[in-house]
Amino acid sequence: MERSLWGHLPLLMRSNSKESVEYILQALWRTRKTGLDPADRDIVRDMLQLENDSDLDPLLVCLRMLIRRFVYENVSKDDIHKLFPTEVLPELQRLLTLLLQKFQREWQDDLLKDRVTLPRLKTMTWDMANQDAESVDPVVIINLKLQNDAQSHSGELDVKFQLAQDTLETMLSSMYSIRDQLSNMDETSTRHLSQETNVM
Repeated sequence: MERSLWGHLPLLMRSNSKESVEYILQALWRTRKTGLDPADRDIVRDMLQLENDSDLDPLLVCLRMLIRRFVYENVSKDDIHKLFPTEVLPELQRLLTLLLQKFQREWQDDLLKDRVTLPRLKTMTWDMANQDAESVDPVVIINLKLQNDAQSHSGELDVKFQLAQDTLETMLSSMYSIRDQLSNMDETSTRHLSQETNVM
């Protein structure tokens, strides 16, 4: 983080309470994808008794960078102090460390919710059909019903596709290979579990 940005952190000391700094951090996290709206900016500016955005913006950039490093690099409780250079006032370091620790679990959970979730297979049906009237090679029609649990696109999705015998054999071969790998992983974990139980 640029040294010049750290020089803006003492502006937080203008707030009249720990709750004000807490509000600012929460507002920055809540708006991490969109940026603060004008109403939030006014509230923060009033809390810090700032006249204009030229004082506010560098502080917000500094805090966003601090929050991002803390959350995305999964900084441990014991290493938070390493995020701050020596010129940051000790009382400010203590306050920010305390608040970052307070929100760490909540923000990590938010990150997990932000991640893309893949749909899961709910049902599968199939049927035999001829590709067209002239073709004698049968094809299989596969119908998949997928359940999407992502918050933004929840619901069911129907997928239909056809496979000729050669592509079906290739697909089945791959599926058998996946099944074998999963079985091997399951056996390995069961073996480890029984070894750990024997040690106890």
